[in-house]
Amino acid sequence: MSNLVRIAPGALTIGRPLPWDVFDADGNRLLCQGYVIQTDTQLEQLFERGRFKPRVIDVPQEDSEASGGEARCNPFTRYPDYLHALEAALAAIAKGQPDARKRLQDLAHALEQACSSSPDSSLALVHLYSVGPTIHEQIIFYGILCQLIARKFGLEEPRISILTQAALSANLALVSVADKLNALNKVLNSEQRRVIRKHPQRSIHALKATGIDNELMFTIIAQHHEQADGKGYPDGLSGADIRPEAEILALAERYVAMITKRAYRKRMNVTAARKLIANLADGSFRPAIPKALLQVLGEYPPGTLVRLENNEVGVITGRPVRARGPFARVVFDPSGNNYENPGERDTSEPGFGIRALEEPDIMPSMNFSRIWGFPE
Repeated sequence: MSNLVRIAPGALTIGRPLPWDVFDADGNRLLCQGYVIQTDTQLEQLFERGRFKPRVIDVPQEDSEASGGEARCNPFTRYPDYLHALEAALAAIAKGQPDARKRLQDLAHALEQACSSSPDSSLALVHLYSVGPTIHEQIIFYGILCQLIARKFGLEEPRISILTQAALSANLALVSVADKLNALNKVLNSEQRRVIRKHPQRSIHALKATGIDNELMFTIIAQHHEQADGKGYPDGLSGADIRPEAEILALAERYVAMITKRAYRKRMNVTAARKLIANLADGSFRPAIPKALLQVLGEYPPGTLVRLENNEVGVITGRPVRARGPFARVVFDPSGNNYENPGERDTSEPGFGIRALEEPDIMPSMNFSRIWGFPE
């Protein structure tokens, strides 16, 4: 298959689910998306033999939305498309290419459709791949979270679209250095801090150079590190001077940072992250915005692993609905053996209640499309 390309060193890591299917040079599938590499030997073999299939993102037409349904918008199979489309869009912006705006809008529209038709699956992406995401993965997470928070907050659809485009482009100026900064285990120096503080304006400058002219988008990007208590940057704005869209983006970035591993600290579990978010309603943000994120997440967000009262381990697939749930698909039986066909558990039923979060050092391999009920 001539459209397969080699996997670049660093694209895969031990303990994280594969972001796409892996093939050999003849096009035979070696591993499915969701498989977790366990050893250095496996990793080396994949870099030697593995290939993946980069694709241009396919944006459904407007008139197909009503009939599209969840089966037509599987966020798991589209995940590599989102990443490929984001890299292409940011590269087009950086080079000042005239198609940059359309690339950005198409990706924002694709995320909008995923979050509208498959909100639980879209939210699961954020948690399943949060162990050590690249900067491009983090940006996709920002876009997903902004979509979900903004709707819960009650933002109008046109503003949500602009917010999503801002989320996808606000960190353009950091892309080349973000992964290196996240890997540092020491205090940032003055030059590194300067780069971080300047990135909103540099990103805006690059967007303007492509012919993009949207003042709301520029304002969101410029203000997304301001804080309601006046302690943010670059202008120390406070209160109503900060757009709610900017606060939504800031909160999305902060939540991803909480649940993401860094060289200098461990990642938080969702319980600890929820407590911090609840505290943010006391001054750093408009109270309604952290509350909206807490409502989006629920106590156990989709994509998190939990141990049930019967000692099974499952992955949360759906948030509560009408006093039922949250819902889980069991991955391990009470003895710790893999289930061949994961069954669904309603954790509101006796015997299937959630005992605790599971935080394994290495995620278990899962077939995400099958677990979330998408056609394979």
